[in-house]
Amino acid sequence: MSVLRKRWQYVVLFVGLAALFLLPAYSSESTVSFVNRVLIAIVAVQGLNILTGYTGQISLGQAAFMTVGGYASTLLVTQLGWNFFFALPVAALSAGVVGLIFGLPSLRVKGFYLVMATLSAQFIIPWITRNIYGDILHGAQGLNVPVPIIKLPVINNLCFFGTQFDGELGACVYRFATSDQFIHISLVVVILSTIVAHNISRSRLGRALVSIRDNDLAAELLGIDPFAYKLKAFFIAAVFAGAAGAMLAHNLRHINSVTVNLTDSILFMGMLVVGGLGTSLGPIFGATLVILLEEIATVMSPWVISVLPDNAAGATAALRPLIFGLALIVFLIFEPRGLAHRWKLTKAAWRMRPFSR
Repeated sequence: MSVLRKRWQYVVLFVGLAALFLLPAYSSESTVSFVNRVLIAIVAVQGLNILTGYTGQISLGQAAFMTVGGYASTLLVTQLGWNFFFALPVAALSAGVVGLIFGLPSLRVKGFYLVMATLSAQFIIPWITRNIYGDILHGAQGLNVPVPIIKLPVINNLCFFGTQFDGELGACVYRFATSDQFIHISLVVVILSTIVAHNISRSRLGRALVSIRDNDLAAELLGIDPFAYKLKAFFIAAVFAGAAGAMLAHNLRHINSVTVNLTDSILFMGMLVVGGLGTSLGPIFGATLVILLEEIATVMSPWVISVLPDNAAGATAALRPLIFGLALIVFLIFEPRGLAHRWKLTKAAWRMRPFSR
């Protein structure tokens, strides 16, 4: 049952994590910003993997739950004066409660009809943020989000660990104001979420979710309450989305109703399909590949503009969704079980060399 069984695997893991934590020291700010985007997407897709990959409940409302998490964290920090690190778990739980509400239709509907039910969250939640409590949420304009900080006491009139003295707070303060600094928050959250998601998949809860996905009638005959476990899956998926939304809001330092939208929900589903449904590595592989393809499309845009005639220059706006759509079609045809399955086959072939065929 051990994930890491050999000493060299611990060494590789330690070296990899150290390289990520030290990434700002040897790479450009654009690279760090890219890794930040990937890490935040991984957390959101991990939640969707529990709901769709393990439970079989397709949802297009993950981005809406991220909006709830982003707004909840921002309001806790700005209105109540909470520290971001205390607001983050509360914002995640707030999104989880909202996810429970939109998971209620799973009692009566499934398949295409459940997709439509979860799609409603993508319209209802942004509408609420734009049209209700305008004096607090500021309508379509949204909210400016403060920078996460860590406060440490002043020792002998000196500040340590890279902190600076703040006269208003009367303490030494470290501000996560740039991507080079925020990436450490993202890494810690991804490590924790990966551990939680992987252990859920191997627990009694995870086995019950898989049984519902495979045959909900047989699961019910075995004593599993499908509706209760579906609601748990919706709650967990929304909690992950809420945490990702809170990180995204504080990383961008602004949140409104369109910061994450329906397109992002579709991208998250595509990331899960490309990475591998129902696998622990699927969200990591899928998020990395899809966002990398988006970056490649951005780099290719000037070349495409130079090749196309003048009246077709506007076609470059469709380059990113075009590349994503083509990649999704290719994976559905040639690798329907995702990159995680291919990685598993590659490891098995390496162990059996030279008889890997």
